[in-house]
Amino acid sequence: MKAEASFAQRLLHWHRQHGRHDLPWQHPRTPYRVWLSEVMLQQTQVSTVVGYFQRFVDALPDLPALAAAPLDQVLGLWSGLGYYSRARNLHRAAQRCVECHAGELPATLEGLLDLPGIGRSTAGAILAQAHGLRFAILDGNVRRVLARYHGIAEWPGLPAVEKQLWQLAESHLPHHDLADYTQAQMDLGATVCARSKPRCLLCPLQSGCTAYAQGLTAVIPVARPRTETPVRATRMLVLQDAAGRVLLQRRPPTGVWAELWSLPEAPAETSLETALAGLPAKLDCQAEALAPFRHTFSHYHLDVQPLRWRKAVAATAVGETGQAWFSASELEPLGLPAPVRRLLSSLPD
Repeated sequence: MKAEASFAQRLLHWHRQHGRHDLPWQHPRTPYRVWLSEVMLQQTQVSTVVGYFQRFVDALPDLPALAAAPLDQVLGLWSGLGYYSRARNLHRAAQRCVECHAGELPATLEGLLDLPGIGRSTAGAILAQAHGLRFAILDGNVRRVLARYHGIAEWPGLPAVEKQLWQLAESHLPHHDLADYTQAQMDLGATVCARSKPRCLLCPLQSGCTAYAQGLTAVIPVARPRTETPVRATRMLVLQDAAGRVLLQRRPPTGVWAELWSLPEAPAETSLETALAGLPAKLDCQAEALAPFRHTFSHYHLDVQPLRWRKAVAATAVGETGQAWFSASELEPLGLPAPVRRLLSSLPD
């Protein structure tokens, strides 16, 4: 068994010299800012999150402001980060905190876990970083560090392996400097114990690392078992009126891009004629086929063929609920899927 104090002390000593101390959510390190950063950092790198975080807190500086904001504003601030359920859960959790916790995040594990979108690791990060409490985290970086250090040669996503990693994460917790220790783990995994080409000669844990000693850093942790990624196809319908406005419609409340504004679509199983018949516009010209593209989600590829109609005549009344025409200046604050925003911004004249 590796000495817990030695593990934590070496990590804290390394962090004082080489860790990241100038991240915007560290100054000040309030529960709201830690929570927001932790949610943004799920599936997203620090370099990408920094700009989004600053823009978000400039607009919504505290939890009551987030709770009071329209969902459209929250999704607009999130637009481009992906995994939009994170933003919807943030909004719902903030509203619940206003209703049940006097506008503050709970300072207990049970209270945090009761909120939408907060799991065990995110709750631990909030409690450790914002309150200095002795709780572990287990994000992707920490999983990798622990798997290599202890030589765990199984996929970390297996329930039994995850349980083991949680036990190890808790066993290494120091009794002081919990905020810095939590950050140190994430920093080490991100900058030294990287997924590929780890910089083992610079690692403070090298002398006790099983994977390094056995030459297994290239294969630990074991990658997720690969499965063939399915491919789906759709046609995105770009309808513009004579003023250049584009027709958008609200996505359903569940599923991919839920509640975002997006372009009308004609999936492979829907005829183009049927899709166009339900739109509030008259089309007197043929569609212009734009360059197709592929967008990859976590569980499938989406092949998109955009079709464009210029100078569509907007119907007097909007069709289905949730359909509306937007000018170019009105698109910026909207919550739009990243590929749709890119498509609209690159339309040829």
